[in-house]
Amino acid sequence: METRVAVIGIIVEDPASVEQLNELLHEYGSHIVGRMGVPYRARGINVISIAIDAPHDVISALAGRIGNLPGVSARAAYSNKAFEA
Repeated sequence: METRVAVIGIIVEDPASVEQLNELLHEYGSHIVGRMGVPYRARGINVISIAIDAPHDVISALAGRIGNLPGVSARAAYSNKAFEA
């Protein structure tokens, strides 16, 4: 199986969605390499980046599910290089 390394950038504007977001990240935890979150208090938002190593469809599914949460935006940037799992 082929995997890619990607970064999912997440902007959380609705704090009520944080619990659902954390549940999703826990569900995909076996693929997550690292996570960095920055609370931007001056704007009342949180900026999160997730480094992930997974098949393309898994990364896409996670980014889509995160982006469907109310008040949450997500975009994925993929590496060009593929790896064998």
